[in-house]
Amino acid sequence: MISLGALALVAIVSSDQVALRAAPRDSAPQHALLWQGDSVEVRGARLDYVQVWDYRRERGGFVRASQLRTQALVPENADALLTIVRFLRDAPGAEAQGIAYVAAYLKAAPGNTIGAEAFDALGVMAERLAQRASARRGRNPDPVLAAHLEIAANYGVEFTSFERNGRMQLCYEGNAFRRVLALGATPEMEARAALALTRHDCIPPTMPAVERQRLDDWRGEVLDRIDVGALPQLLQQRIRLRRAGVWASLAHQAARRGDPAAIPGQRALDALAGVTRDDLSESDAFDYADAAVRTGASRWAAEPVVPSAPSGLTIETVAGEPGQTCVRLVDGRRRDAAGAAAVLAERCTWGVVWTASASTNAQSTALALAVQPLDAWRELWLFHKDGDAWRIDVLPPAFDDPDVGYLEFAGWVPAGTHVLAVREAKVDGRFKRSYELINLATLETEKRADSPEAIRLFNRWQSPVWKRMTVSLR
Repeated sequence: MISLGALALVAIVSSDQVALRAAPRDSAPQHALLWQGDSVEVRGARLDYVQVWDYRRERGGFVRASQLRTQALVPENADALLTIVRFLRDAPGAEAQGIAYVAAYLKAAPGNTIGAEAFDALGVMAERLAQRASARRGRNPDPVLAAHLEIAANYGVEFTSFERNGRMQLCYEGNAFRRVLALGATPEMEARAALALTRHDCIPPTMPAVERQRLDDWRGEVLDRIDVGALPQLLQQRIRLRRAGVWASLAHQAARRGDPAAIPGQRALDALAGVTRDDLSESDAFDYADAAVRTGASRWAAEPVVPSAPSGLTIETVAGEPGQTCVRLVDGRRRDAAGAAAVLAERCTWGVVWTASASTNAQSTALALAVQPLDAWRELWLFHKDGDAWRIDVLPPAFDDPDVGYLEFAGWVPAGTHVLAVREAKVDGRFKRSYELINLATLETEKRADSPEAIRLFNRWQSPVWKRMTVSLR
């Protein structure tokens, strides 16, 4: 994975844009630019310069001695190298240099003495480097960051990249963290490794469903191995947040396959309920909102399906094309010649239809239904009467690329003209939540507020079933 070949004495470049010159003087021609973390072989010294050979560029030359740190790759030096790794592990911007020292340590230390600590540090630095690169995407190119990524790759550190919502996402492949889990590390190291290996944003959106199922099963197993009781409070909460998001995804996938989804759905709710917000840092606010929205999108998985009444508006589902579910709105009070309930409207979807969510207004002129096309994206379908005909309108959580969000029914206004709803979604990288009063005729949001108490009709007519189940009131 990481190697410095057969070198016994190396020099690690300690800063960026270091000149490799043809002779030991500042006026000599420059052969190349070296960057922090570059490793070169020491071949001699002259004046205040070190003569080196750069195997990566296959060039030799001279570098100022003050810009290099010479290291002997022998067992006696292993502890000193590991001390430097510990120092650089939490130094933002020094990831390439830290990775170089991990490589030096792994070369110097006897195999039977290498534990999980070096791999934990390597994973932390590689992941932070990938996050820095992802944050820069879309801006002006950063030559320093590009050089650091190239140096990390030269040591065998692998990254994956893919497009998400019009921008490139770069993620560390995670080999070092898998070694941490295999080597019997401390509980804190194992928790960090599990969090890094189960990130939601490092799953390509184009991953085939079968591969995604296997990955999520594995993510659930990794997180279940973590003993939260042995962790500090902050790491406990972070593990619970990740479990909530992963089990919510597993609930959606189980429902898509037609398998029972109640157990993973309830596990997601239990994990979220176990989070104590006072034990989270300010930097965890985004992850808390993300876990809550993912759990909210699949929350109907934990609810039993109650048989519908034989009369009035009800929902029926039938198979459509392979993988499709067709939703029919039927009226049990009207029958055809064969005695079957009259079909008022029909629409097909590739998503999961949560039939337990169906709710009809008092006038039997509208019905609300939760439909989840993606594991973290749930829409609100409104069946409503328009004159003598019936319309089916799909209201998404946000008018942007599907990512993370839900729009859920929260109650009917008795006049039969409005519906109460809650919208929570990630928009432009931030989570936004609103309680809304929607006009059934126009589907326009007439009132919007940050809390239900701010809308009089919402405060008065919200559904008790919604209030009991929703995660938006967290």
